[in-house]
Amino acid sequence: MAKGTGKVLAVNKKANFDYAIEETIEAGIVLKGTEIKSIRKGKVQLRDAFILIRNNEAWLSNMHISPYEQGNIHNHDPVRVRKLLLHKKQIASLTGTMKQQGYSIIPLKMYIKNGFAKVLIGVGKGKKLYDKRQDLKEKEHKRDMQRAFKANQQD
Repeated sequence: MAKGTGKVLAVNKKANFDYAIEETIEAGIVLKGTEIKSIRKGKVQLRDAFILIRNNEAWLSNMHISPYEQGNIHNHDPVRVRKLLLHKKQIASLTGTMKQQGYSIIPLKMYIKNGFAKVLIGVGKGKKLYDKRQDLKEKEHKRDMQRAFKANQQD
């Protein structure tokens, strides 16, 4: 299976708008208790999530997994910091890119692959305001071209 394939449960749409993604890496995630059940139900938000590297380990912060409804009093904390499962070489390359000016590591999407929860993380450079405006103009131009093409086919 290629990277990023499987049952997609959550997508960080804001990531592609705010960052120019240059590289993607698939990572496993360490979960506790009923978190996997909530993830399988799609109760995940990646909008404000980011990845930190501390003590040669990758950590996913600010990802919200809603508590499982049929769980008990020992449910998990929804926004706790979760460890990502990566190889040492991958963490070393991520650390090197993090030290460069303007680069960030952000989660792009979460999916289930072979029964395991995976996170597709991206290394990207933050876009400036004018880059975002340019992307919006290009998107609008493509949309207008599609409309015109569709109108010509119907005639």
